[in-house]
Amino acid sequence: MPMLRTMARTAVISGTATAVSNNVSRRQADKWQREAEPAPVAAAPAADDPIAKVKELAELHAQGILTDEEFAAAKAKLLA
Repeated sequence: MPMLRTMARTAVISGTATAVSNNVSRRQADKWQREAEPAPVAAAPAADDPIAKVKELAELHAQGILTDEEFAAAKAKLLA
């Protein structure tokens, strides 16, 4: 009887250890796969796009970095 109990306990412990080890391995593999995937690259606005440049100037103007005159001159230069 003690021998059967020892064998059963060993089987349970070994099965639990195998299940835990498999879960850890699966999680690590998933993590490494996600890290290996290239990060999506945001499309940068075209350098010659006057609308994007005017929007950038408007943001600078709204933040107070550009004065009204500077904003108007830069916008006129872009749209000319």
